[in-house]
Amino acid sequence: MLSRLTRPQAVAVCALPVVALVATALLAPLPFSLAQPGMTANVLGDNEGAAVITVSGAPTRATSGQLRMTTIEATGPDAHISLGDIIDNWFRTDRAVMPHDAVYPSGQNVEEIEKHNTAQMKESQDAATRAALGYLKLSDDKVKVTLKLADVGGPSAGLLFALGIVDKLHGNGAGGELTGGRTIAGTGTIDADGTVGAVGGVALKTQAAKRDGATVFLVPKDECADAKAELPKGLRLIPVTSLKGAVSALTALESGNGSVPAC
Repeated sequence: MLSRLTRPQAVAVCALPVVALVATALLAPLPFSLAQPGMTANVLGDNEGAAVITVSGAPTRATSGQLRMTTIEATGPDAHISLGDIIDNWFRTDRAVMPHDAVYPSGQNVEEIEKHNTAQMKESQDAATRAALGYLKLSDDKVKVTLKLADVGGPSAGLLFALGIVDKLHGNGAGGELTGGRTIAGTGTIDADGTVGAVGGVALKTQAAKRDGATVFLVPKDECADAKAELPKGLRLIPVTSLKGAVSALTALESGNGSVPAC
């Protein structure tokens, strides 16, 4: 025999399916990744005991400044990201919730993704070398450049690699450093013709740059708005669209002559 439910009991029983649905939503995996500011590396220096840029076939210059490429650190491609994780990180300025496919190519396993990122890094290094030597009007038959950067994948260090090669071989063109002795950070892909392209996670990369001592940040021009959204105090943004423009901006910044682009 069933006893009659009181109103409070009825409400409680009806609420059980709702609670179950909410709990399931909070715990169910969702197609997102969580990201935070990652490591930076000075392309003019060493990384894990080896020079990032090695040049043979042409004299190089000593440098005291730094050109720091920046990264974001994201949850792994097979990480379980729940609604609760997204809610916890959504309003944090030092975290970002990004579509999984924006961080990792869709339809690939961990091993395939690692190979893809490694291939992108190699293509970026090759393009950076061609862009830098082309800018300096040097032949890659005579000048050989080797780029090494451990545990980093993807194409977004291309601009900084190219600038590092230019600084080591040519400086600012007037006997000084391209950096002017500063710690300069940045991000951006690069094509062999020197065109700079957009990347992701710029707002997190500016935080990584400031954390590691940068006072200037080179950003692809199309991403100025993203970079300004959470810009750390004391970090100056310089928008760029090409290697030539980046070199010109840094030269003007160092010399104090000419205008320096701003976002």
